[in-house]
Amino acid sequence: MNVVFAVKQYIAKMIEESGTGMKVLLMDKETTSIVSMVYTQSEILQKEVYLFERIDSANRENMKHLKAICFLRPTKENVDYLIQELRRPKYSTYFIYFSNVISKSNVKSLAEADEQEVVAEVQEFYGDYIAVNPHVFSLNISVCCQQVITKEYELFDFRRTEVPPLLLLLDRSDDAITPLLNQWTYQAMVHELLGINNNRIDLSRVPGISKDLREVVLSAENDEFYANNMYLNFAEIGSNIKNLMEDFQRRKPKEQQKLESIADMKAFVENYPQFKKMSGTVSKHVTVVGELSRLVSERNLLEASEVEQELACQNDHSSALQNIRRLLQNPKVSELDATRLVMLYALHYERHSSNSLPGLMTELRNRGVSEKHRKLVSAVVEYGGKRVRGSDLFNSKDAVAITKQFLKGLKGVENVYTQHQPLLHETLDQLIKGKLKDNQYPYLGPSTLRDRPQDIIVFMIGGATYEEALTVYNLNRTTPGVRIVLGGTTIHNTKSFLEEVSASGFRGRGADSSQGPARAASRRLN
Repeated sequence: MNVVFAVKQYIAKMIEESGTGMKVLLMDKETTSIVSMVYTQSEILQKEVYLFERIDSANRENMKHLKAICFLRPTKENVDYLIQELRRPKYSTYFIYFSNVISKSNVKSLAEADEQEVVAEVQEFYGDYIAVNPHVFSLNISVCCQQVITKEYELFDFRRTEVPPLLLLLDRSDDAITPLLNQWTYQAMVHELLGINNNRIDLSRVPGISKDLREVVLSAENDEFYANNMYLNFAEIGSNIKNLMEDFQRRKPKEQQKLESIADMKAFVENYPQFKKMSGTVSKHVTVVGELSRLVSERNLLEASEVEQELACQNDHSSALQNIRRLLQNPKVSELDATRLVMLYALHYERHSSNSLPGLMTELRNRGVSEKHRKLVSAVVEYGGKRVRGSDLFNSKDAVAITKQFLKGLKGVENVYTQHQPLLHETLDQLIKGKLKDNQYPYLGPSTLRDRPQDIIVFMIGGATYEEALTVYNLNRTTPGVRIVLGGTTIHNTKSFLEEVSASGFRGRGADSSQGPARAASRRLN
C-alpha cells in the first residue's frame, strides 16, 4: 500500500484517457493541493498538460484547441461551477473526474447543462486525500466527515484476500501526550518548529533570509536528500549535509573551508555561489537546519525536551516537579514551552497524591503566561485525561528508567532524547500479534482482531502526528508480510493540536482554578 503511488496512478490515468494533444488541468483548491503533493509542474508538462487552471477562476480565456481534464471534489459549489462551464464551454472536450462519490442527481444536472455535448467522460477516482508520505495521508480538515460506507457499500467491496484489509479507527484523545512533545527527527522537527503545509515551509520570518528561500518545498518524491534523511535525528542530518559539502570541497580543492558547525555551513553556502548554484537542494537544507538550530538554542529546547521525555516516559514525580519548576524560572523558555510542560505534568500526574498543579499554574501566571494559554492546561486534561482515555498511557512498564540515547554530532547539535514511543506503537504491535482486546477495540465484519492482518489502514480522528508516521514507517520495515498506512483528519504539531482541543469545545475553566479537572464527556468511538 502506497498512497502517493495511488494518487499518481489516478492522475496518470486521467491524462492517458484524454488521448494525445494539448490539455488543461482544471482543479479546485483542494484537488490542486492533492496533485501538487505528488507531481511537480515539470512532470505534468511532460504529459502534454500545458495549462493549470482553477474552476473558480473568473478570468479564464476561451481555448478551444485544448482538452480539459477536470479533477474536482464533488461539492455543490464545484457542480455549480461545472454547470456554468458546460453551458459556455471554453475548451473543446471535457473529461470530468470527481475525487469522491457524486450523486446521480448531480450527474443528471451536468448532463442537462451539456447542450453542446462537449463532455467525453465522467468518472469517480477516489484520490480524495493529501498523500504526505507513501504510508501517511491526511484529509487536511479539523472536523470529521460524515461516513458514507453504509450508503455506498458497493465501493467497499475490496479485492478478495486471504485476510481482509483492516481499518483501525482511533481517537486522538486516547493519546494527548504525543502531539505535545518536541520532536528530533527531521520531518517531525520541521513541522513542530516551522510548520509544514502541503510540503511547503514558510521561512519568510527567518533573519536575513534571501528572497529565493522565503518559501521552500520539502518533498520526498522530488528531493533525494530529504527522502534519505526525513526520519533521521537532527545531529545525523547535520553530519550528512557536512559530508555533501566536504565531497564538493574534495572536487574543488581551491574552495576549502572549515566545516565544524551549522554556522560554518551557512557561511560556506554564502561564500561560494558556485556551490549554491550547483546544489540548490543542499543549500535549502542548510537554511532549514540552520533555522532549526537557532530556534533550539533560542528556546532552550534541548533541556526542555529532556524534561518532556521524563514526563512522558518515567514516573519520578519529585524529579519531574523539580525540573519543571527550574525551567519555569528560565526566561529562555517560551510561553508555549512552559505551558506544554505543565500540560504534560497535568496529564501524567492527574491523580497523584502529591499533585502540585495549582502551584504550577500560579508559577505560569507569575511569569506572565497569558490566560489563554493557562486555560488550555485544563482543556487538554478534559480532552485527553484519565476519564476520557481508553488506555493507560503511563503503565508500570514505563516506570523502568530508559537509557538515554546519546547522539554525537556536530558542534552546536548536542545530545537529544528520543525515549518516547506513541501509544500507536503498542496498539499496532498488539494488533499484529492478534492480542488487541475486543472490549477495548470493538469491531465490525466477519474477521476478529485475533486474525493476523496483512493490510492495515489506521485512521486517527482528531489528527495524527509525524512521530506516529515514524512509528508506522519503522513497523513496515521490521514486520514482513504486514503493510500499514496511517491517516488522520490532519497532521498535528503542538500548535495545531491545541487549536484542535479548543475547536472541540474544550476551552478550560478559570485558568487559576485549583479544582481537579471537570468530568468530560467521553468521545470514544463505539
